[in-house]
Amino acid sequence: MRNGKRISVIIPALNEEDAIGKVIAEIPEWVDRVIVADNGSKDRTGDVAMAAGALVVREDEPGYGAACLAGISALPETDIVVFLDGDYSDYPADMALLVDPIVDDAADMVIGSRVLGGAERGSLTPQQVFGNWLATRLIRMVWGTSYSDLGPFRAIRREALQGLGMADRDYGWTVEMQVKAAKAGLRCEEVPVRYRKRIGVSKVSGTIKGTVKAGIKILSVIGWHALAGQHKTSIRAN
Repeated sequence: MRNGKRISVIIPALNEEDAIGKVIAEIPEWVDRVIVADNGSKDRTGDVAMAAGALVVREDEPGYGAACLAGISALPETDIVVFLDGDYSDYPADMALLVDPIVDDAADMVIGSRVLGGAERGSLTPQQVFGNWLATRLIRMVWGTSYSDLGPFRAIRREALQGLGMADRDYGWTVEMQVKAAKAGLRCEEVPVRYRKRIGVSKVSGTIKGTVKAGIKILSVIGWHALAGQHKTSIRAN
């Protein structure tokens, strides 16, 4: 608990047995619950996560979004939900930077920006850099909300997350959240966070097929919501 707010962390993971223990070990002690959403791992990811004290939920349907949704379904009573990756590329020690603006009621969602934080050289591929640049500028053009990154490390109020009605089950998860937050008029902030080379090989940006599919999905999510209209409906709850 942090300043009276209950904090839960969701970590989608796929074949991260070498990294997941390190991630969980560095999560701040004020976090109330750590949930690892095992997305069909063939290694000991789940066992390592449980040994480190996490609640493990299994989701065998492939997809980053599917894993995140499985994690959400296992949430206890909580006030703030934090998402971060299980590959040790994010710095769990930076979590207070994301959580505190929500604890202080200054924001509804906070994105950890790798762009503003100065990612370690080689931790982001050129296609990731360009994709972030294009997607965030399209969001700004259509909805007027400025982002610099689609980074996975993010925090959001539980009520706000529920109100977004997240549905994407694969590559479009992060951009869907940011587009829906913009459309809903949520108070969105970005904070600089550190980012390092991951342990292992990325399941998305590490392959040409994954990169192309992710790029198409991200642009299609933005396009679909743009065509569906820009009407903003507040989902803020006290």
